Amino acid sequence: MKVLLAGGAGMVGTFITPYLKEHHELRVLDLAQPQHDGVEFVQGSVTDPEAIAKAIDGVDAFIWLVMLSPQGGSVTDQDLKVIRQNYDVNCLGLHTFLWLAQGAGLTRGVYTSSMSVHYRGRDYYRSEEEIPLDTPSAYGLSKGFGEAICRYFASWFDMNIIALRITGPRKREDYIEERQRPIGDRPDGSKPLFVTDEADLARAYLAALETVQVGHGRFDPVFIAGDEDEKEHNLSKARRLLGWTPQSHLELEV
Repeated sequence: MKVLLAGGAGMVGTFITPYLKEHHELRVLDLAQPQHDGVEFVQGSVTDPEAIAKAIDGVDAFIWLVMLSPQGGSVTDQDLKVIRQNYDVNCLGLHTFLWLAQGAGLTRGVYTSSMSVHYRGRDYYRSEEEIPLDTPSAYGLSKGFGEAICRYFASWFDMNIIALRITGPRKREDYIEERQRPIGDRPDGSKPLFVTDEADLARAYLAALETVQVGHGRFDPVFIAGDEDEKEHNLSKARRLLGWTPQSHLELEV
């Protein structure tokens, strides 16, 4: 498939690009140049209809990786800049992108959501459908609205979208370090994160790309976390829908 990475030059996009390149032809839409060779690049913002139209031309699926001013799901800290940035890209940009995408026949994709759509003071996340989108953070609020926008386009424009509620995305060396020495003193006072390795993230995105090829008019949120013992996250939906479980910890044991 030819896959568009919207915001693909950002942190998560940079992590997963080498893995996705092994299976798909990639194009990146971003303001910044992607770090990896061998991918097409359209420079522009997800708030610019002309850049979006150029980026979606001829692609088979998309992955939305855009984010600004990220925050954890335990704070109410915000200012006008944080508010504007989050709504501009996570809501207005996403709605514009999906409207133009479905009009061009691009109806299958993956939305990068966040566990920050939830209040992060919980001890356990039972399931994606049971836990409310009750974040106190402006970022998490806008990402939750982004999920609602995706659900709207799935319901009314027959799109297939899976939202990956990721947590603690890390490149391999940082994943290893934090697994060995978890960060306990977090600035927002929240509990230590279950960090997720880049390879596990990439496996989740690859599985989601395949899953959205089946059926139509569906939206599914899925927890993705490097929590192999499911101490905090119920990952049964990820196993059932995507065939995904964390594997990177096994690679480190070899």
